[in-house]
Amino acid sequence: MQFDWLNFAILLFLFAGLAFGGLPLILSVFLYPKNKAQELSLSYECGINPLGSARVNFGINYYFYALLFIAFDVDVLYLFPVSVIYINTPGWTLFWELVVFVGVLGLAVIYFWRKGVFTWPRRISF
Repeated sequence: MQFDWLNFAILLFLFAGLAFGGLPLILSVFLYPKNKAQELSLSYECGINPLGSARVNFGINYYFYALLFIAFDVDVLYLFPVSVIYINTPGWTLFWELVVFVGVLGLAVIYFWRKGVFTWPRRISF
């Protein structure tokens, strides 16, 4: 293999990228404040001293709702390209594929509803 200007440019950008990403990390070790005051290790809560632990266990329902939102949000993103192509397709094939896709999403909502995922408890214990 012959070393030419393209290889030199690739290596130059590789080292420049590593320096651009690594230099701030290395400089932060040498330049950060050395004050070990206890107030600096506390979590910031709008200037008020925090009460209790910063690590609070949330109910699992929050995570269920987040996962359901992400799942259905990503599935709905598939509908945007279909809506763009839908006008240019002849026949009913794409329509029935879309009906099946939305039907599966609807069945998933019914399944989660029956399992009681959408019911929020009155009191969440920590």
